[in-house]
Amino acid sequence: MITENGIVTRTDRSTAWIKTIRSGACEGCSSKDTCGESHESKEMTLELKNTLGVQTGDQVVIGIETKPMIILSFLLYVFPILLLITGAVIGDRLAPVLGMNESICAMILGFSFFGAAFLFIRKTQTSLTQKEEFKPFLVRKKRHPKSGNCQVS
Repeated sequence: MITENGIVTRTDRSTAWIKTIRSGACEGCSSKDTCGESHESKEMTLELKNTLGVQTGDQVVIGIETKPMIILSFLLYVFPILLLITGAVIGDRLAPVLGMNESICAMILGFSFFGAAFLFIRKTQTSLTQKEEFKPFLVRKKRHPKSGNCQVS
């Protein structure tokens, strides 16, 4: 599980708004475009289900499961390359039947399949962001240190 620290900025009965610092893990997240923050900002606010009954000012740990991150990484990085190669191989094999140059046909079909992969990803993005397993969640509320425990020498 990937975790990040955050501070609760606002709550209601079922929702908590958590302010956190954008990290490298955000780049693979299916919700990165819809989390409410611009990509230039290091700070971001996430709207999560308030499953722990947190209050404004609480420090929390938020997380996302690793399996969805692996699926998203495959979808974004490996899937388009596989389709590019598949299209190029099909184009190479199909060129003699169509009476075309093998390189040009392979290039045309390869790039067409590559573009189709991104169209598929764009269409699937909406359905993935709606699934609970792809959304971050509250892991735990952090304990505040008791005053008087710290000693300054």
